[in-house]
Amino acid sequence: MNDEPLWASESFWKKVAIWVTAGSFLILVVLTMDSLSQTSAGGKRVQAYSVINKKIDYQYQEKLHKSIPVVGGDELLFGQQFSEEEARQLVDLGKKTSQAKNCMNCHTLLGNGAYYAPDLTKAWLDKGWIGTDVREDLMMKFLMDPENNARTYGSNRKMPNLGITEQEAKGLIAFLKWMSSIDTNGFPYNFKTIYAEE
Repeated sequence: MNDEPLWASESFWKKVAIWVTAGSFLILVVLTMDSLSQTSAGGKRVQAYSVINKKIDYQYQEKLHKSIPVVGGDELLFGQQFSEEEARQLVDLGKKTSQAKNCMNCHTLLGNGAYYAPDLTKAWLDKGWIGTDVREDLMMKFLMDPENNARTYGSNRKMPNLGITEQEAKGLIAFLKWMSSIDTNGFPYNFKTIYAEE
């Protein structure tokens, strides 16, 4: 007769390992599906692509201790109203261009990337673009010819000419505008938008 307790047997721990692994796998699947729904465009935290037709700003919420995106009235990009599909294609072009040109080699996007150059998460709203009436034009010129349209703000760091075409520049600007509408839980902190009053 074996007096070994159940919890001390090898077969018990094999079964426990199988059940824990299976349970963990199921939890991982559920969490993955939830994360995908939370991070898909058109959700609560990630706006639909057509948000590029709207004014985007941030408002500090005292109760939450963070700034949250606020989508306002119409503020057309390139003077054009984009359908959801047109907006998706333009933002997608911008995202693919940022990947092809390896923007994250110098910049940070949504907390990922390098810290040599400015964070691009809310670049659309950066005060460095002087005003909303000249922002698109300044961004286009800078992206297509950064050497002659440098915006270094005393850092002396300059973006190299990456051979960005006009269409790619429009895509990048649309991507930056869309990305600025994502609720990033307050990141980057203490960011003052182009609309903020001193």
